[in-house]
Amino acid sequence: MMRGANPSEVLLRAINLVRQWGGLVAVNKVGIELKRGEIHAVIGTNGAGKSTLINLLSGEIPLSSGDIEILGNSVTNWSQPKRAKKGIGRSYQRNTIFPELSVFENCRLAAQAHKQQPWIFWQAANQCRYSVDKANEVIDKTGLLEAMDRLAGELSHGQKRQLEVAMCLATDPVILLLDEPLAGMGADETERMLSFLYELKPNHAILLVEHDMDVVFSLADRIAVLHRGRLIADGSAQEVKADAAVQDAYLGGLD
Repeated sequence: MMRGANPSEVLLRAINLVRQWGGLVAVNKVGIELKRGEIHAVIGTNGAGKSTLINLLSGEIPLSSGDIEILGNSVTNWSQPKRAKKGIGRSYQRNTIFPELSVFENCRLAAQAHKQQPWIFWQAANQCRYSVDKANEVIDKTGLLEAMDRLAGELSHGQKRQLEVAMCLATDPVILLLDEPLAGMGADETERMLSFLYELKPNHAILLVEHDMDVVFSLADRIAVLHRGRLIADGSAQEVKADAAVQDAYLGGLD
């Protein structure tokens, strides 16, 4: 763990978040706290508002109302790039990689975009020591070392998901917003990713959207349940399983 880090420190706090498009309220007065050292899962049926919530937290879409704080400072009106520089990293449901570039170049570009050095104008971008070292580091951590010289478009679906997480980590986030990072992975790839999330946990606050309930209930420290845009439960796995509102919303599907 990083020196001086508080394992229960609230890194991100969302307060009464609302996102409305006309008469459709996709997220309705949702509040959530993401703490260092915790994996906080968000579950719900399709259309419950899970991806919209991540988009609001990352700054990809603006709030209709509410407030978002990072380390006690409001970032509600901040752009997505500014929030990323403050420490938010995210992955997407669909792969957002550069398929025509190598695994290494994908990670190097992510690192370079995060820590731009325009004053070193005489140096070729691909020779930037920081971005090269960071790319090698995250490739090793995510188990992509053997594939680092392959074109990203040639990877298996599971490896592409791993690459997207690696690119996210190349931006040095302390808050990770992971939208279905295990989707499409085989058993071995899933086990590798779960082990990696455990390794990341002590120094990060992790929000995880995932449909595999076995994974959610075994991995998450806290679970938030969204239903039609509203937060109907937020607690430990046992608390969520026992919650009457959750049982009604899922008709016993979480038992």
